[in-house]
Amino acid sequence: MSEQEANAALAIGAHPDDIEFMMAGTLILLGRAGWSLHYMNLCDGRCGAAEGTVQQIVATRDAESRRASDTIGATYHPPIAVDLQLAHDTPTIAKVVAVIRRVRPRVLLVHSPLDYMEDHTTAARVAVTAAFARGMPHYPSEPPAPPVTGDVTVYHALPYGLLDPLRNPVRPHLYVDITPAIDLNRRMLACHESQARWLAASQGVSYLDALDRFARTVGEMSSRFQYAQGWQRRNHLGFSAADSDPLADALPAVTEDAQDPNVLGPKGLGPV
Repeated sequence: MSEQEANAALAIGAHPDDIEFMMAGTLILLGRAGWSLHYMNLCDGRCGAAEGTVQQIVATRDAESRRASDTIGATYHPPIAVDLQLAHDTPTIAKVVAVIRRVRPRVLLVHSPLDYMEDHTTAARVAVTAAFARGMPHYPSEPPAPPVTGDVTVYHALPYGLLDPLRNPVRPHLYVDITPAIDLNRRMLACHESQARWLAASQGVSYLDALDRFARTVGEMSSRFQYAQGWQRRNHLGFSAADSDPLADALPAVTEDAQDPNVLGPKGLGPV
């Protein structure tokens, strides 16, 4: 396995555009650092439009997602479920296990377990369970794929809106300075033209303004960056060595919130 193949990052979102809002800036920076990138939405996006047949909507949103993935040179993995019907069950998990066994990511980027929407939290659970089962010979995958070993470090994005379901702010463990990637992040999000129209009509949301607002707010939380994305590193048990933190290793601009007024530098080595 080559060095680039060993350094693979897989982002798993629930719907087309979820990766762009809360994960893509970090994914872009990993790509610039030489990592191979993988992009997967678990749901097909059919509920994100008011006009058109299901087949038309699914085809449109798949094409938009592929364009966004291609924009950063990522490998695209097609959706496996229907909006608002995503389940944490063996058939669904088995399909994600197959992807994880093929990709063998060192970094897995997923939704927050404290997100506002059930599809988001279910997508996080499915991805985490699939990563946990990657090395178990008797856990099925669809299609069949042999079990794999090696560390995978799981990072949870901040929830959309930066609040948990009970409206409490969620603070990250790690901040990534996405200022150098914000323009390309905007280009990725702009690929989802149909969703931009849907959110403007249904919720009065300006697509690109929302992305900028979230990234600026997290940047302010970091006390350092103009635009940032925040991450919570999952407990290592069953996934990696205790000190495995490849996101901080790959991106020196990452800072760690030590849960006190000081913001620490990479690996917690002191104030920045």
